[in-house]
Amino acid sequence: MASSIKNLSDFSHIQVADASPFKFAIVVAQWNAEITGALLNGAISGLEKHGAKEGNIEVIEVPGSFELTSGADLALRNQSFDAVICLGCVIQGETRHFDFICHAVANGVSNVALKYNKPVIFGVLTTDNVQQALDRAGGKHGNKGEEAAITAIQMAAIAKKF
Repeated sequence: MASSIKNLSDFSHIQVADASPFKFAIVVAQWNAEITGALLNGAISGLEKHGAKEGNIEVIEVPGSFELTSGADLALRNQSFDAVICLGCVIQGETRHFDFICHAVANGVSNVALKYNKPVIFGVLTTDNVQQALDRAGGKHGNKGEEAAITAIQMAAIAKKF
């Protein structure tokens, strides 16, 4: 497993584009707030570290991960964003609810990206337990929020070329 080998938020091997010309929306789930708050902090830090202006980052809170798709759709329908970052956390429970939510969110994020022809980034943790989520929200495996921010920057730069 790759995550047992390294910090997944290490971008020293790539040149990240300049984020200063781009406007970003971050849609973040309120459910599992300790984890999603850490993801949000990582995303904002990642964007700002690469030049994004504070005024070009808008945070939109939604109740849970299932609502990330609707939040991304509303952001792109009503604003001119270059990329949308969706942040959430779904932790495996005793029922198949986990599978339905994860599948719906992954498909929904992809569909919104295709609908608006804009990068919509999947920064949703889908873990077996809370510890795995903490490890990926600023813990030993880095911060998936920062990873999503870097992906948004890179995709916004690619989209600008076309």
